[in-house]
This record gives sequence, C-alpha cells and structure tokens, in this order.
Amino acid sequence: MAPAAAAAAQPSPAVPSHPPPSLSLPPSQFARLQPHAYLLAHLSPPASSNQPSIRANGRSPSQFRAISANAGSLTHTNGSAVVRVGDTAAVCGVRAEILHTEDIAAWGVSSSSGAAKRKKTAEDSAEDVDEEDDSHIRDFNLLVPNLSLSTGCAPGFIPGAPPSAIAQSLSHQILSLLHTSRLVRADDLRIWYQPPDLSAMERHNEGEQMETEEPEESSEPPKREIKAFWVLYIDVLIVSLAGNPFDAAWAAILAALRNTRLPKAWWDVDNDMVLCSDEPSKAKKLRLRGLPVASSYCVFEADAAAGWRAVIVPDADQERKEKEKESAAAGKNKSRMEQRWILADPDGFEENLCQEKICVVVDKDENAGGKTKIVKMEKNGGLAVDRDEFKKLVDISTERWEQIKKILDGFE
Repeated sequence: MAPAAAAAAQPSPAVPSHPPPSLSLPPSQFARLQPHAYLLAHLSPPASSNQPSIRANGRSPSQFRAISANAGSLTHTNGSAVVRVGDTAAVCGVRAEILHTEDIAAWGVSSSSGAAKRKKTAEDSAEDVDEEDDSHIRDFNLLVPNLSLSTGCAPGFIPGAPPSAIAQSLSHQILSLLHTSRLVRADDLRIWYQPPDLSAMERHNEGEQMETEEPEESSEPPKREIKAFWVLYIDVLIVSLAGNPFDAAWAAILAALRNTRLPKAWWDVDNDMVLCSDEPSKAKKLRLRGLPVASSYCVFEADAAAGWRAVIVPDADQERKEKEKESAAAGKNKSRMEQRWILADPDGFEENLCQEKICVVVDKDENAGGKTKIVKMEKNGGLAVDRDEFKKLVDISTERWEQIKKILDGFE
C-alpha cells in the first residue's frame, strides 16, 4: 500500500463538539463574589464609552422604584392598605379599640393639669391648643404601631425565629414619625359626653317666678367630659423584603389611615358605657394633618475602606516611602477614590454595600401655597453628604411626594 493511501486510511483525531469553557464569570456569580466591584463597575463606566452612571438594577442613582397601592383590602379592620415598592410589599391594617378614662391611672392628674393649661392659653390660636392637646396621644399611647417580617419574605427569615432587630427598629422609627408629624389629630380619638344643663331646665320650669324675683347670676353650663379614647393599633406586615422596608411600610400606613373609618360612639348614661353605631354611613374619617412622605437614600463609595483603613508606620523611613508612594499614585487614583453616589430607594443588594443612610420626610402646606415643608430628616453611618446635597435630596423627595399623592388620592 502506498504511503499516501495508508495515511488516508488512518482515522482522523476527534474534534470536540463544544467550544472550550470561557474564563469570564457570568454577572450573577460576579455579583456574589465581588458585590462592591460589581456595583462600582456599573456606576463608573469607562470614560470612552460616554455612558451615564447606572445601577446594577438598571435605575439611575436618583430614580425610585415603581410604587403601587390598594386600599380597603382587609374586611375585618377599620382601615387597611397594601403597598408595593418594587419587589418590597407591605400590608397594613388599622384596628380601633376603646380605652375608658377610668382605666387610665393618671387620668385625674392629666385632666386637671390640661384644664389649667387650656385656661392659660385661651387667647391663643386653635392650632396651638390643638398641638397642646395632642399630648394625649403620647401620654396614653393612643397610636400603637407594630411591624413584623413575614416568614419567607427574605432568605434570612425562617419559621420559628424570634422577632428580628430590624423589625423592632422599624417599629420604633414608625412610632417616632407618627409623633413628630402629628399626623393623627387627638380630637378624632376622643369620645365626649355632654352632661345635661339641669339648672337651665329648672329656670325654664320656673320662668314666671324668676321674672318677679331679683335676677340671679347665670351659672355656666356643664362642660363636656372625655369618657373614652379610640386606640389605633397599626399593624404592618412585610410580606416581601427587597430593600428599603421603611418607605413601603410608611406608605402603607398613610394609605391605611386615609382609609380608616371610626364608628360613631357616644357615652350612654343609663348603661354607664360607650355605645357605637353599626351604620357605616355614620362612621367618620380621620382628619389627617397633611401627607408626610418618606424617601430613603444610601451613599455608595468607590473605596469602601477609605475611611476605615488603619495605617501603621514603623519608622520615619517607612513613613517617607509611604508618602512618596501615595503622592505618586494620587493623580491616578484620586478621582476614583473620592467617587461616591447617593442612591435613591436602595434595594437589598445596595443596602449591604452602603454605610451612610439618609431619610427625608417632606410634606406640602396647602395653606401656604404648596410650599414644601421638611417634617423630619435623619442621617446615620457617615459624613459624606453635605448641606448642598441635602437640598437636592429635598427637591427629589418633593417630586416623589407628588407621585405618591396622586396614587393615594385615587382611593378617595
């Protein structure tokens, strides 16, 4: 056999059916292994690409997630709402119960001191008196918020686990904002009783005799008495947690309180108890003070350890070498090291990468021509945000206030 024929008869080597594996990681694995570098790569694209900074979730730094709401979802409550902010969902139910003043240990002392204060401020405006009377809400705990995280709302929440620290912290934060914003009026929670004016009835029956006798000094009619209060139990359940639970919980509370109806209640003297009407048409709405909307932000820094790295200098030569090395690399890395982004409405992935967090609560005063009012402002975990940036955050929060107001007004 010829050599050429023999070579052609031999079998050819096997050719692989699939290409060799790639050495690059898919984005999902890159995000798990290097989350900080993954988010930084999205926020700081190459200068040659001319692309704007965009987050890993596709939003711009100042963009909020889409919000949707539904009111009156729970039939066995006085008010309820379901709010969804992105993939974070919160359910809120408001339940009203009656608290008799005779069951309040310090009611006698509180009522006497309150009457003295009201006499002293009789010439003040109605708003000042209203603000003073709101102390009943704080003193007697007429607003009782409670937030809980549903089992399975996030990977870390397993069945049978005790209440988490985040749930207790959010409950306290909600209670603080309810008191600071003075959202609920104390007069809406009072159940009054007007005693009959017996002296006027006697004068009416003895009208003819009173005309012949000397006129007596007219006695003041009996004042109204507070016999009971409505206590509002505000329960919030986070059914899906994907970052920023406070904004979703507070929006659900706003929608639920706007949906709350309290039955008509009065003090029955014969039965010595409070009676309520079962007619829905006689139920009254809460006269809320404004619409304080909360907007949360976090600060992402290019170098997460820039402010926490410890520098150990053994001697003078080493210090000089370190300074020379830092000055040589300053022109190259300074801009990158000082880069930071303020991210609006952070999701769960971004919250774990940020130390500094900000919450801005704004409202608009309709009596002052729609002027923006800062209800509350909190910042913790860092010192990166200055005064000018706070002003920008207030403007962004005001725009979000307009969006949420349109959504909640749709339930009226």
